[in-house]
Amino acid sequence: MPSSISELSALDRLFSSAVFQEMARKGRSPLFSRLMRQAGVVERCGEEATVGSAFDTAFARLRTAGSRNEYVYRAAVTKNVLLGKHSLRTASMLNEVRAGDCKADLVILNGTASVYEIKSERDSLARLVNQVANYKRVFATVNVIVGEDHVEGAQRVLDRDVGILMLSRRYRISAVREAVDSPERTCPTTIFETLRSAEAVAVLKSLGIAAPDVPNTRRHGVLRSLFAELDPADVHREMVSTLKRTRSLVPLAELVARLPVSLQAAALSIPVRRGDHDRVVSAIETPLKMAMEWT
Repeated sequence: MPSSISELSALDRLFSSAVFQEMARKGRSPLFSRLMRQAGVVERCGEEATVGSAFDTAFARLRTAGSRNEYVYRAAVTKNVLLGKHSLRTASMLNEVRAGDCKADLVILNGTASVYEIKSERDSLARLVNQVANYKRVFATVNVIVGEDHVEGAQRVLDRDVGILMLSRRYRISAVREAVDSPERTCPTTIFETLRSAEAVAVLKSLGIAAPDVPNTRRHGVLRSLFAELDPADVHREMVSTLKRTRSLVPLAELVARLPVSLQAAALSIPVRRGDHDRVVSAIETPLKMAMEWT
């Protein structure tokens, strides 16, 4: 476990968008080298270490029970669910998705839409009931993934149709209880508010409904009214089909395959231009000794 608050803070920031996007833009990251020193990771790496293996060493410290942050949980779901049970060709993953008054941490689209709300050891369960209520209006399957200390609290406040997953101290995901897939309980107008305008039109088209020919100032209201008349299960099904196409992760498959496991969740959640992918990989393959000279 990190020995100080400053070390823990540096470990957190190593897996932030700032470091990943700096590598994408420049092929190097002075912030990475500074944070590696602050996190006390450099001396734990071998002589032949690369930036990629150093990230893995840092992640091994961050995922120690008691200090785990949201990224650790996000990485576990990415590895075990998205890439373990599915693939980037058959499923897609959305990050920070609007759902009613809330934003969902992670959504995986396969045959259905499954949301994963993360409650790490650092989080409170205070907002959980409200979050789940909002998610049920958009996603057929609702899951909460928690650390061992939160299992009892989650069971106490959540309805039986909500799945509870536990990330163990050994970094393994186990199902405390399975979620119930219920597309019929979703709300078509709340789903509409989650979609981009073109996606909403695509959903209507797939259901045999022509897009309204109205001025842009009226478009949102008219589309929303059309969605309000639709069957929830039908809208949910076409939402999943549309989003799998419009927000496909296939263009990221090659990049993900070239990165260490500890950075795969970052690659799938932090936007970088496709033309910058090789720059990211080049930075990751840099010997750590050279990277520590980045300025």
